[in-house]
Amino acid sequence: MNKSLLIILVALFSLNTQAQVVIQFSGIVVTGDSLNPVPYSAIMVNHTHRGTISDYFGFFSFVAHEKDTILFKALGFRESLFIIPDSLSDKRYSLIQVLFPDTIKLSTVNIYPWHTKEDFKEAFLNAPAPDDDVSRAAANIGPSRMLVMMETMDADGYSNYKIAADEYSNKLYYAGMAPPINLMNPMAWASFIDALRTGKLKEK
Repeated sequence: MNKSLLIILVALFSLNTQAQVVIQFSGIVVTGDSLNPVPYSAIMVNHTHRGTISDYFGFFSFVAHEKDTILFKALGFRESLFIIPDSLSDKRYSLIQVLFPDTIKLSTVNIYPWHTKEDFKEAFLNAPAPDDDVSRAAANIGPSRMLVMMETMDADGYSNYKIAADEYSNKLYYAGMAPPINLMNPMAWASFIDALRTGKLKEK
């Protein structure tokens, strides 16, 4: 009896698996007001952990099934659901998903340290500036100082987040396949030669 029940369950599971048609679901996520891409938005099969994130240009691609309900989420935008149609003639399906902002805009509040703008302007223009502060400010914005700051200053938080998100997006995009080889990429060769000439290659 137990053996017969097991055979029936396996048969039902096999039929259910065969009924789910696998497709390559791709597309781009854009804003509803300006049609600009929405980078790093989450695209998930609803109530599951399957999905991906869009890259910097809003593009995404992953394997899904027909009739899957896809959830689109991005910070600052309203969530959106999309159901993949069934009985597709092709094993690929493309979509342009529009997300609309989900923010509350408050009226502008202007705060001034003086009673009126005219009083502040007069006090600001007549404020004495010490000579040492002026010379220090002039030295800080000099060409040589700006060049040193540009070469030695670390990336800010947004730049580091963008680099990390791009790397993670590339890993998801090339999952299950060989990554591209930059052997014929002239920009990669130029970067390699410059690192070899300046000695950065030895430091690494």
